[in-house]
Amino acid sequence: MREVVRRIESATPPDRDRAVDALRAFAILGVVLGHWLVTALVADSGTVRGSSPLRYMPQLAPISWVFQTLAVFFLVGGQVGARSYASARARGTTYGEWLGTRMARLFRPVAAVMVVWAVAAGAMLASGVGFETVQTLYRLILSPLWFLLVFAALTAATPLVTRLHPLWPLAVVLYVDLFRFGPTGSGGIGGIGGIGGSEGSGGSGGIDRPDWLGWLGWLNVGAGWLVPYCLGALWARRGMPGRTTGWALLVGGGAATAVLILFAGYPASMVGVPGAGISNLDPPTLAAVTFGLAQCGAALLLLGPLRRRLVRPGTWAAVALLNLSAMTVFLWHQTAMIAVTALGLWAGGALPGLHTVPDGTGWVLARLGWLPLFAMALLVCWAAFRTYEQGRPRPYEQGRPRQSRRVVSEGRPAPEAEAEVRRA
Repeated sequence: MREVVRRIESATPPDRDRAVDALRAFAILGVVLGHWLVTALVADSGTVRGSSPLRYMPQLAPISWVFQTLAVFFLVGGQVGARSYASARARGTTYGEWLGTRMARLFRPVAAVMVVWAVAAGAMLASGVGFETVQTLYRLILSPLWFLLVFAALTAATPLVTRLHPLWPLAVVLYVDLFRFGPTGSGGIGGIGGIGGSEGSGGSGGIDRPDWLGWLGWLNVGAGWLVPYCLGALWARRGMPGRTTGWALLVGGGAATAVLILFAGYPASMVGVPGAGISNLDPPTLAAVTFGLAQCGAALLLLGPLRRRLVRPGTWAAVALLNLSAMTVFLWHQTAMIAVTALGLWAGGALPGLHTVPDGTGWVLARLGWLPLFAMALLVCWAAFRTYEQGRPRPYEQGRPRQSRRVVSEGRPAPEAEAEVRRA
């Protein structure tokens, strides 16, 4: 282990901002732990269906405030993407070459997941597993992929995004929500008129809304996540934001989110809840975006402490290794949970916290006990599929000592690995 730490430390360029990698690692871990805590697979009458403790225990909504960290990921993505594109232009790399490289790194591990689950779904159906169960499991695997599509689209738009101020997409989200939930959409913005309405009424408090208003909300998928991405690009263009900026985003975004939840009727949960009429995430609402700005402010305030902490080689090695396999961890964490759930059902029937309805404190405590097994299953998936993300050594690297190969995703372990510098 000490040798691994030493190699990673020696492979890291002196000018690398390690705190940015730490923010990306925190964002990925937040998503993984959040899914493991708020996703339940309930065994019921020979089928498995999805559920969530947030449906039965809405008082647990603050959990989503901690683990819904996508805004931080888009913030880092915007900063790294803008810097990477500027560096590519300086080297004379064309836009097509730059984009092709980044898309390959993004979607190569996706192909492995899709192939494995296509085979698994076919095998389950052939062995007599019910279609509803297979659909539930497959939906869990596919649901995180929307994020990659949005991230890929924003990455492709990086040359334009670097010129766009975050206030512009924020204004789009504001106007979309005013149309969806304001007087035009639901008869009054006081309490958003219908955010608290029933699912059967389309979230409109019993007032019919035009069908096109529902589709209008999907504009926020691009605009909502463009806000932190543009903020990251602005960071890359203008340099490190001051602590005043961080505090302004944290306090302003937090206050705006509190007002929207307490007085405008937006849901308190920052993730989707099965059966709820309105989700803050699907598509993103104004509350999700303001909450994301608060998270971005907190992230900026953490940069200084993180930089001081990451001077320690051991701490930096852990962050670097997680970043090296960030996509693998993200893509396979639901598979790890499903594998443990399936093995538990096969071995011992319905087990608390794994197959039971998430309707009480007992389920929460039991689920916490299952997390180490989820992590072990994810480690197995990582060992099996990490090469699809990291890629295999190039022909000229075959036979070279391990020290000369890439160690960290944007590192420079040897002169021949210069092309890997600034990878994100």
